[in-house]
Amino acid sequence: MAIDESRASRPAVARGRVAVVGSLNMDLVVRAPRLPNPGETLAGSAFAQVPGGKGGNQAVAAARLGAQVAMVGRVGADSNGEVLRAGLVAEGIDCGALETSSSAPTGVALIVVDDASQNAIVIVAGSNGEVTPETLVRHGAVLGEADVVVCQLETPTDTVAAALAAARRLGKITVLNPAPATGPLPAHWLPLVDYLVPNEHEAAALTGLAASTPEDAARAALALREAGARNVLVTLGAQGVCALLDGAAPTHLGAPRVSAVDTTAAGDTFIGAFAARLAAGESAPDAIAFALRAASISVTRSGAQPSIPRLAELQG
Repeated sequence: MAIDESRASRPAVARGRVAVVGSLNMDLVVRAPRLPNPGETLAGSAFAQVPGGKGGNQAVAAARLGAQVAMVGRVGADSNGEVLRAGLVAEGIDCGALETSSSAPTGVALIVVDDASQNAIVIVAGSNGEVTPETLVRHGAVLGEADVVVCQLETPTDTVAAALAAARRLGKITVLNPAPATGPLPAHWLPLVDYLVPNEHEAAALTGLAASTPEDAARAALALREAGARNVLVTLGAQGVCALLDGAAPTHLGAPRVSAVDTTAAGDTFIGAFAARLAAGESAPDAIAFALRAASISVTRSGAQPSIPRLAELQG
């Protein structure tokens, strides 16, 4: 599969619309020399509190990289929720479908990043658990106006299923980032997904197959296509992406070589960038090339949303 890198580096003039149905968390990030073992206490070297959550990260990435974005989600009536909402508004994201819970706190993520730039994350859903199918009914116009609808698994599964089904009925392009994945997806979901985008760990959880190398990822992607997924992109960090598109054979697409500092939002940057370019009418191969470049920039910076690049950085 040939990818025109020059075209991918010149984003289209058109600005498509992306609707993100997903989570918003306040990330509490600690840097340590390595990830702790069970029962072990380590001395950390730095702490930061930054906006995150897969839904929020992907919405910010799509907005910074050229799309018109609407966020469907829920925060708590607390300071974290106020900060998260204000951050999205500052990015030009439509928050008309971002509700506020009267009882649950804003979601949080506890993140440890080691000296090798790997991370371990624990999430407390909080208000994200109150994003329901009824939320989608109240804000159905948001999905109707979108070109691409993006979902993850940090909101209730019945909500994800309802969002995918509604987007399919409306004829929208659907992108599912199955994170966090603990096992196979419900069989009836896969026909609703145009682009299934797991990382190597999620692909292994979905299929029971190893997916840490391009060759293994290709086998996992083929298994997911056999299960009903139309297109599968297995992201492999520094190794790039294994892409299975439109019935073609698996193709390995390498990532730009960079010195990584923090990989926390790399996958979310890829998803948001990919959705933004699909919404603007780019082909999937060109959108993948663009998304790989965006993700490679994000890992050279610390934090989740602070690491996500802006469109001008990819236009050179």
